[in-house]
Amino acid sequence: MSPSGERPIRVVIAEDQAMVLGALVALLGMESDIKVVAQARNGKLALDAVAQEHPDVLITDIEMPELTGLELAGEIKKRHQRTRVIILTTFARPGYLRRALEAGASAYLLKDMPAEKLADAVRRVHRGLRVIDPELASEAWTEADPLTDRERQVLRLASEGMTTTDIAGQIGLSDGTVRNYLSEAISKMGATNRVEAARIAREKGWL
Repeated sequence: MSPSGERPIRVVIAEDQAMVLGALVALLGMESDIKVVAQARNGKLALDAVAQEHPDVLITDIEMPELTGLELAGEIKKRHQRTRVIILTTFARPGYLRRALEAGASAYLLKDMPAEKLADAVRRVHRGLRVIDPELASEAWTEADPLTDRERQVLRLASEGMTTTDIAGQIGLSDGTVRNYLSEAISKMGATNRVEAARIAREKGWL
């Protein structure tokens, strides 16, 4: 219990870098009204931890193995609506922020912010508030994400070095359909190939 006698805010932290994860756990562990109840090194383990612990708040990075933080936020919204999601990332990209909000995240914070602001954000999100950097928020709606979810998925897999056939086998589509999605994504990015398209999309936070 916190000094006030209220139940502490229960938090799960998802972060694939061990040093950062340890620092976040230690930082929030200093707060009497916040309790870290589970840690996860990938998105799937984080989803399992939320299902088991039913935390008040999930803090997650964006780029993680198994499930990205944005995919994780979407799954949390569908399955565990009581748990509020904080995206904590190094990416100050409006595209990422826009997708995070659309996925149901309650906060989008950058890792270079003052440490004391994280605990304050946890408390505010727990109260039902939204916490977003004002400047980043104003930029998030200046340019819409042109990619469909399937185009994004195919382009991301292609950027990881997978062939068209590999992608088709993994997501259950034909080679021709995958090529069509890649062609659309390349066209929308104004790129000449999949590598350039992936780079542009990643820079804008769309991938």
